[in-house]
Amino acid sequence: MNIQRKELLVTSFALFSLFFGAGNLLLPPLLGYNAGENWFWVTVGFMITAVVIPIVGILAHARLQGTLYDFGKKVSPTFSLIYCILIYIIAVAIPSPRTAAATHEIAIHPAFGTSPLLTSAIYFSLVLVFVLNRSKILNLIGKFLTPFIVIMLLAVIGIGLSTSTFATGISQFETPIVTGILEGYQTFDAIGAVVVGAVIIVSLNFKNMKVSQFESKRKLIRQSGFIAGAGLFVIYAGLISVGAYYGSEIEVNAELSSDMQRANLLRGISIASLGEFGNTVLSILISLACFTTAIGIVAGTADYFKGLLNDSQVVYIITAIIACILGVVVGQLDFNSIIMVAIPVLLFIYPITIVLILLNVLPEKLATSLVFRAVVIVTFIFSIPDVIGFLSPSEGLKTVTSYIPFASQSLGWVLPALVVFVLTSLLQLNKKN
Repeated sequence: MNIQRKELLVTSFALFSLFFGAGNLLLPPLLGYNAGENWFWVTVGFMITAVVIPIVGILAHARLQGTLYDFGKKVSPTFSLIYCILIYIIAVAIPSPRTAAATHEIAIHPAFGTSPLLTSAIYFSLVLVFVLNRSKILNLIGKFLTPFIVIMLLAVIGIGLSTSTFATGISQFETPIVTGILEGYQTFDAIGAVVVGAVIIVSLNFKNMKVSQFESKRKLIRQSGFIAGAGLFVIYAGLISVGAYYGSEIEVNAELSSDMQRANLLRGISIASLGEFGNTVLSILISLACFTTAIGIVAGTADYFKGLLNDSQVVYIITAIIACILGVVVGQLDFNSIIMVAIPVLLFIYPITIVLILLNVLPEKLATSLVFRAVVIVTFIFSIPDVIGFLSPSEGLKTVTSYIPFASQSLGWVLPALVVFVLTSLLQLNKKN
């Protein structure tokens, strides 16, 4: 079955929009601003965890065409069940409410002066309406919302670069690539890949998409993933570079919280690019980008628990309602507070998610059940010091982690996981021979 261009574009735009939320818009400009002359190397690191890994996750979904449960079942069914529940709880408890917090702080409160409670209540009521009409999600987001978001983003970036003096400040980062990698964690894009990828799979199963054969869906998802990834790359690189080149023109008050620094910088860039109209553009842009991401997260969570409990539509509705209520409650926190809560969670769950994504795109002979178990266990063990070090740093822990390569950059799990993967693969090969 040939994939029609219309279906490809709709799916690509929808996938891009489900990825692109609050953190994706707010994090890159300040990252570039602080990176200054080293903005290119920060961009390289950021792309690894915010573009490459998430798109590999979509490719894994294209191959599996199942649910998130399929990502971890080679480790063990129990592990996969626990992992899935953790991922979906994290998704509805942190990134989903964060979209409401960002929308309130940047778009709604400055214009209307409303309370976070009112903003979150209206916001998640609308999210719930869209999620309960999920058969229309792909078409609505892909045909209408995302093109508008992309056009506005490109306008801000293009006009911003064309009017910039191209003068950068001094970098504040000792290791810009590593800083970019860790900042990419906060986009939640790797977690987003395994969550919204499942949304795409389910949505493609609706009759109006006209894609039914396994290979046709695989081709569509893969091509959509590459197109969405290219879009994310252009937007991220543009936002980071604009932040870097406006470093000498826009004053960011270091005494403000990180979220206000991000908001003020992005607002300054928008106004410098589009005049006072830039404020309106920014408000609309933030609202739409956050809203589409929240829809994807809530729909993905409801889909999972629906499938877990006998494909019950009642479970889908109840899960969506609970996720939206949780979003309203947590959405009372400010954007920066949610990020601070998220960091230790990300240091724990992100490495496991990354290795599961990478293992699921490898050939079966390289990614056996033994390899899955060994790599995930080692990744889990070597991620623990990063979490403890963030929550309760001590000299004793520093002494222990000093023997682990890259541990000081919160990447102590990388080399052990790679070594175990190679050794386990060689062991399997020797046994086979």
